[in-house]
Amino acid sequence: MTTLLKTDLGTIPLIGRGKVRDLYGVGDALLLVATDRISAFDHVLGTGIPGKGKILTQISLFWFDLVREIVPNHLIATKVADYPAELHKYADQLEGRSMLVKRAQMFPVECVARGYLAGSGWKEYKAAGTVCGIKLPAGLEDGSRLPEPLFTPSTKSQDGTHDENISFAHVEQAVGADAAHELRRLTLAIYEKANKHADSKGLILADTKFEFGTTQDGIVLADEVLTPDSSRFWEASLWKPGGAQPSFDKQFVRDYLESIHWNKQAPAPSLPQDVVERTLHKYLEAFRRLTGRDLDAQA
Repeated sequence: MTTLLKTDLGTIPLIGRGKVRDLYGVGDALLLVATDRISAFDHVLGTGIPGKGKILTQISLFWFDLVREIVPNHLIATKVADYPAELHKYADQLEGRSMLVKRAQMFPVECVARGYLAGSGWKEYKAAGTVCGIKLPAGLEDGSRLPEPLFTPSTKSQDGTHDENISFAHVEQAVGADAAHELRRLTLAIYEKANKHADSKGLILADTKFEFGTTQDGIVLADEVLTPDSSRFWEASLWKPGGAQPSFDKQFVRDYLESIHWNKQAPAPSLPQDVVERTLHKYLEAFRRLTGRDLDAQA
């Protein structure tokens, strides 16, 4: 499996490159291309994970289909043959890892759902007994199940810096009360359905984040959804509150970078082959467990 770190679509207008995705303008639509870049501690690393972009795209498409009765999404087409003709010659860069999508006016917040205490939520709870200002019971541990899933929004970083947790009141100020309540409803409804599916596969969806936008048809689910890059999936049989949980994400990468005492400043280091392989294995295992199928060889 080859590694695609950067796309080049000739004269197709490049709008921007994120940590993982390259974004192009295609007439009235956008083309999202998931590369094999991987980031950690807010930096893109010198080594990619071969096929990662295809795995994440195929996971997103699975979830878009599963939750479409809750909220429509921004998808137009996912097969290069269905794209405008000028894109066909770039099929080797696009097939299986790209989505042609509607342009949407994006909401300026990350919509986060938490069913378990972890990450920045755990840090805030340790310091203040709250998550996004929501008071929680005393005595919870790292990895504890919350009394009920919470909507814990955050800022949406535009410059690669860290997102910051914000209160629901902040969301109301940013997007209006009606939109804020609808974003909370949709976020928790998607989380509930996704966690139920994950549970049926022996997994826990600890938390996840969504991005929503508006089109002429109303609110749509956009970007990527419920992948190991945007969600914490844990092995249900190994779940034990009191510390970090075995997860299906880039934890191998984070652990390696901590072990070499990287100062988390550019330039980011490259990864040894064994870390690349173990990380790829985790992404593939998540795909197979969640979707019940192998990655399409043609994807």
